[in-house]
Amino acid sequence: MRIVVTGANGSVGQNLLTHAATNGDIQVVATVRSARAASSLQGVAGVEVRVVTSDVAELARAMAGASSVVHLAGILIESRTSTYAQANVAATHTAIEACRLAGVAHLVLVSALGADVASSNRYRRSKGEGERAVEQSGLDATIIRTPILLGPGTAGAAAIVRSVTSGNAKLLGGGQYVMRPLDVDDLSSAILTVCRRRPAGVHLHELAGPEPIAYRDLVGRAAAMMGRQVSFGTIPIWAAKTGAAIGSRLKGGGITPTVIDVITTSEHVAHNADADLGVTLTPLSGTLEKIVTAWRRTA
Repeated sequence: MRIVVTGANGSVGQNLLTHAATNGDIQVVATVRSARAASSLQGVAGVEVRVVTSDVAELARAMAGASSVVHLAGILIESRTSTYAQANVAATHTAIEACRLAGVAHLVLVSALGADVASSNRYRRSKGEGERAVEQSGLDATIIRTPILLGPGTAGAAAIVRSVTSGNAKLLGGGQYVMRPLDVDDLSSAILTVCRRRPAGVHLHELAGPEPIAYRDLVGRAAAMMGRQVSFGTIPIWAAKTGAAIGSRLKGGGITPTVIDVITTSEHVAHNADADLGVTLTPLSGTLEKIVTAWRRTA
């Protein structure tokens, strides 16, 4: 089996490449946008790394001979050089066109819970537009919507560790919003399963972790496992949005009210697709143990 992974230098991509490397029958081509990004993947055994621009023909050449393409490219936080329209929508259209040109029949798109073309939230709307492009592409496709992803190396894990080690965690809205954190290892397992199956048609799945938990409680559990005491403070969401609006205008990107909305909206799943995707979900305690173990190695 030969798969191509776009946006492979992110935490999800690197985790997926590591999982694929343990399977001797999988050949992986990892595409990234810069030589700097490529350098972060040089240590992953059995992975061919290619620097590819947004040119469709160039990406199609990298996809030659692939049975599936896993499209991970996308952003939550915009910058002066990368917007939702570019990274979440246009990049998806490029991947679709490259799949057609290369004759790749199956595309896996990793999306986000709440993706909706009618959403008032610009991030969620852009993810919905990316999904719609895939659904209308004529390709066999599997779309996997995910919540916050946790595991060593993820942004979510880094935020939790920072809150705990600061000793005084100031949380948006007091951290009362409910999350369904998914172990990034479980997402990688699901992706490789659908790449093997390559189901015909278009399939949309929501894959979340096994345990709903308020973010405040999540930080508290991590603190207990790390043997740390932490006090909690509250940042009013309205105040955070006001500061984010001013700061993002001055910097031309960064945390915006849109991002704060995404972070502080409780995550809900109508039907969890773990059984459909052949995944045995890691208990939240197991995911936190991985994070704490990694922290202890570097503390």
